[in-house]
Amino acid sequence: MLYAVFMSSVLPPFPQPQEPFDTPQLLDVGPAPEEPCLRADAARNRARLLEAAALLIAEHGVAGVTMEAVAAAAEVGKGTVFRRFGDRTGLLMALLDHSSRRLQADFLSGPPPLGPGAPPVERLRAFGVAVLYRASEQLDLQLAAQPEPTRRYANPPMQALRTHVTMLLRRIEPEADCELLAQTLLAYLDPALVHHLTRQCGMPMERLEAGWVDLVARVTRTEPPR
Repeated sequence: MLYAVFMSSVLPPFPQPQEPFDTPQLLDVGPAPEEPCLRADAARNRARLLEAAALLIAEHGVAGVTMEAVAAAAEVGKGTVFRRFGDRTGLLMALLDHSSRRLQADFLSGPPPLGPGAPPVERLRAFGVAVLYRASEQLDLQLAAQPEPTRRYANPPMQALRTHVTMLLRRIEPEADCELLAQTLLAYLDPALVHHLTRQCGMPMERLEAGWVDLVARVTRTEPPR
């Protein structure tokens, strides 16, 4: 393993924030910006395909969701599914879109402590707990829908989470490199890690929740709740 060599020179100043610091706005976690608005019939077809995919997951698990199976269940040609979602990952990401929007609405405009109105440290704690349990409930789907490494951190739902955590950190630790610190915190909430810890190591979710609360307290140099 290669290790970075620590330099003796003074570190450069942290970069200036790239996102707005004040009022949060709902971020788009739906189709890519370059995708044109769907016509009414196309929107109905998309909803029909997603409904078919959801039924396949309920009956056969995520492994039962293939482009061919969804096309057959929706009684359309396979080419229609590929044109609408691009590939299987795109289809699975679309299935996660609804829950992503709901989570986003909760932390941007829902009740505290997840939503506005609570201190930023409390919101950060509540955010991590919400993401952990969402990952646990949808673990197979989230693992199957994870994009390839070159797209994993650039997809809109991940960008929405990262922007929110960065905003909270700037209010707690304004002198820190909050963009990189947000990446570090989000790594704890990664579905692959949740799968490893809960299903392979047998850890209960309560331990992961306590670990997140402890991590937030140490990173933000605050006292954990009693």
